[in-house]
Amino acid sequence: MREAVDDFADHLARVRNRSAHTVRAYVTDLVSLLDHAVRMGCADLSELDLTVLRSWLAKQRTMGAARTSLARRAAAARTFSSWAHRAGLLAADVAAPLASPKAHRELPTVLRADQAATLMAAPDRSGPQTTTHADETAQTRDDDTAFTRRGNAAPDRDPAPAASRDEEPEAVLLRDRLLLELLYATGVRISEACGLDVGDVDQARRVVRVLGKGGRERAVPYGVPAQRALDAWLANGRPALVASRSGGALLLGARGGRLNPTTARRIVAGYAAAAGLPRVTPHGLRHSAATHLLEGGADLRAVQELLGHSSLASTQIYTHVSVERLRAAYRQAHPRA
Repeated sequence: MREAVDDFADHLARVRNRSAHTVRAYVTDLVSLLDHAVRMGCADLSELDLTVLRSWLAKQRTMGAARTSLARRAAAARTFSSWAHRAGLLAADVAAPLASPKAHRELPTVLRADQAATLMAAPDRSGPQTTTHADETAQTRDDDTAFTRRGNAAPDRDPAPAASRDEEPEAVLLRDRLLLELLYATGVRISEACGLDVGDVDQARRVVRVLGKGGRERAVPYGVPAQRALDAWLANGRPALVASRSGGALLLGARGGRLNPTTARRIVAGYAAAAGLPRVTPHGLRHSAATHLLEGGADLRAVQELLGHSSLASTQIYTHVSVERLRAAYRQAHPRA
């Protein structure tokens, strides 16, 4: 069974081009499934059947697994079963009839347009929100090595950035302003924003080339405010933080490596708190960007393309958000609501 797990992981990574996170999650689910099968008396992979699969999911449910987790685990089981059948390890695709619990989808929390504008202006009012240079530097073993782009990690060790300590606060401020502007202007995921290289930005057309899920690339436009933030960062911010380990990374951490998504999330949350706004995450800015585009008259399929959704169903949730916001405004304003 161990060999089957290894071969399945290799299939996901090399053939299906799944991310390392997805491969890790599916393999973890598969190991849990096979362990349950052994406990039920399956001595060999060929003895796996639908009864074992359903028993495994039922056990997960009794242990308190959320519906979203159960849905993912069922998907992992179906993917493995289909692959194992094609590879000759199973006589039939035993998981094909396996139903997934329908996950309850909460409507995402989004900022109003005026709240988004307040957040964009927050760096000018409150200063850098990474607390101190030392805090940002020490927030992981190395502020940037936890994140890789296209499989290439930054070196673990590096001398201090070329900038002096006096230059860094202003450079961090310019970086933070660009981070906020990019997230809201483009609606990209935080991993996508942190994965951008300088060469991915087409300043003449104001477009960024984004590497999304499944290795799919897409071009996403951005506006004039983001361009101003980009110009300031490239002219006066990035040169102050750049180091030998920076490579082509657009957004840099305090030690000069690629900005870590964990740090980026703290930056966004810090500015939102400083501005007196509701709790905001980078994904919340993505939700806000999509909702504001639709409210402004953008076509649903255009928004799907901008967000990098493989299915239109993922994008349609924002139409529900817009309707709910309209209903809330109606209830508040109409005398006979």
